[in-house]
Amino acid sequence: LWKVDVKTGSETRLTSGDFSVTSYTVSDDGRKIVVHRQPTPLLGSGADSEVWVLNADGSGGIQVTKNTVQETNGSLSPDDAQVLFLAGANARFEDYYNGRLFIAPAAGGAARVLVGETDPYDVDRAFWSADGKSIFFLANLGVHEELFVVPVTGGKPRQLTNGKHNIASLSRIGDRFAFTISDSTSAGDVWVMAASDTAPRRVTRVFEYLARDFKLGRQEAIQWKGADGAMVEGILTYPVDYQPGQKVPLAVMTHGGPQAADKYSIGSMSYEFQVLAGKGYATLQPNYRGSTGYGDAFLRNMVGHYFQQAHLDVMTGVDEVIRRGIADPDRMLKMGWSGGGHMTNKIITFTDRFKAAAAGAGAANWISMYAQSDIRSFRTPWFGGTPWQANAPIETYWNNSPLKDVANVRTPTLFFVGERDPRVPMPQSIEMHRALKANGVPTHLYIAPREPHGWTELRHQLFKLNTEIEWFEKYVTKRPFTPEKAPGDERKDGKPTTEQ
Repeated sequence: LWKVDVKTGSETRLTSGDFSVTSYTVSDDGRKIVVHRQPTPLLGSGADSEVWVLNADGSGGIQVTKNTVQETNGSLSPDDAQVLFLAGANARFEDYYNGRLFIAPAAGGAARVLVGETDPYDVDRAFWSADGKSIFFLANLGVHEELFVVPVTGGKPRQLTNGKHNIASLSRIGDRFAFTISDSTSAGDVWVMAASDTAPRRVTRVFEYLARDFKLGRQEAIQWKGADGAMVEGILTYPVDYQPGQKVPLAVMTHGGPQAADKYSIGSMSYEFQVLAGKGYATLQPNYRGSTGYGDAFLRNMVGHYFQQAHLDVMTGVDEVIRRGIADPDRMLKMGWSGGGHMTNKIITFTDRFKAAAAGAGAANWISMYAQSDIRSFRTPWFGGTPWQANAPIETYWNNSPLKDVANVRTPTLFFVGERDPRVPMPQSIEMHRALKANGVPTHLYIAPREPHGWTELRHQLFKLNTEIEWFEKYVTKRPFTPEKAPGDERKDGKPTTEQ
């Protein structure tokens, strides 16, 4: 950690040692700093991170936490006496839970859970109030994100916002907040709110043009029963100008993570449900077992067996949309990226109900994936240990690997992956593609040069979107489609590297 004098530009090093500082927060009075330290800057060593409190000059370091989970969002109370932090752990600091809000003495001592132990919340951002008597926090509640406040002494949190929206980019000055609200018609305008306000006030209208200039598909949250009777929720986006009684093509789009949840949103180049809505498709985004914001039991259903109920939740959601008379069961497709790609690979080995599929950065073989990926911490609880330990749960790893059942695949499937993806590296997509190709299933593999796990180059994003829609139109709706070429690519045909 370094300090830079904004007037002179002189630099002062504040920390040194055999560790990396991954984030920090300066106290309100400027006298203290909370830092998150871990052995290396690598994502995989996050479970070894700890919270420390330093003097502003880097001296007097006090270790606040000592456990085997990753903490985030550390900050000092206004009187510098307490530290709040977040962790996806229970009160005993056992891993793989929804995000909880913890408080610990800044001088060291036991931490206590303030929010999350008995709540369904997945807390993902928190701030002290100006007087230090309360804490404001953002929490994921499944299909929406809301702002809450809770007394430091404990008690039931009070919800400050409520809507069919997602709140992000939260900043605080005193007891006033600025944040973005995105929903089915906005990519995220800025709103402000004081702790005493009854509702937030809109500041910008940057994205008003979206609803004005474009026809957008209507969104709603729907619920259904999973195969075991548990309630499952998801977002359904209707086609533009949908009329009740119409049976339309259905895209099933699963989120990544899988510790995440799909919320109300307008979408993006990676989540192109509004583009699909314009072409007459409905899109279901199921928050399957393993998603956040629905309580720990729902999240932890994946522990010990990744695919126990998760893929069944997706398919019972499909059945619900068909039951409502919206989806045409003969015109359906499956797609997803990262964890959504894992799910797509699983689904095509499980059923042939989909006419086409597109899997982005999805896992094929959990055994090889464990060594290839830059992060393993989640996979250990999923499968009950490492594949390298004595008495390793190899059968569990293999039984949950899509490659095990790849001979069942009949669905024409696209595979996308970044050349430099450290999270779900190329070999995973190559294994699935080559298996399908060898078995005579229509397939293409596209490897985008230079790209990491999430593609960043616009020409590659546009190429992916065009290629997916062209594939879906060919196999699902039987309609012609003319892709728009991505400009400026180094190849004359505008395509990333491809293995046919």
